[in-house]
Amino acid sequence: MGEAKALERVKSKAREIKRNIFVLYLAYKDPRVPWYAKLFTILVVAYAFSPIDLIPDFIPVLGYLDDLIIVPLGITLALKMIPTSVIEDCKVRAEEIRKNGKPKNWVTGAIIILVWILLAIWIGSMCYKFFT
Repeated sequence: MGEAKALERVKSKAREIKRNIFVLYLAYKDPRVPWYAKLFTILVVAYAFSPIDLIPDFIPVLGYLDDLIIVPLGITLALKMIPTSVIEDCKVRAEEIRKNGKPKNWVTGAIIILVWILLAIWIGSMCYKFFT
């Protein structure tokens, strides 16, 4: 029974982090946010969504350090830099967007897929040249 509660707490914390990242993304666009907070906020959001970590995930224990400590710490610091009224407005907007369904940006998705395809082709061509 204790394991179920612990798992539920972890899931709840993960949902909160995901929501706060979206709130930070919305706050970044708000003109009431100071420039230094915008800069820090966009770095936190980009790092949270980035597949590249400071400490690679394949390193035992330390690999998940950024996911468990660095990202939540960055979110907390960014939320403290942004005025409370902006955070409250962004939480309301984030909840409205969540209820209406997540927006889909097909152009951005297509660009990301294209970059990965081009990267795979380039790596394949480099391997072909190396082995022939």
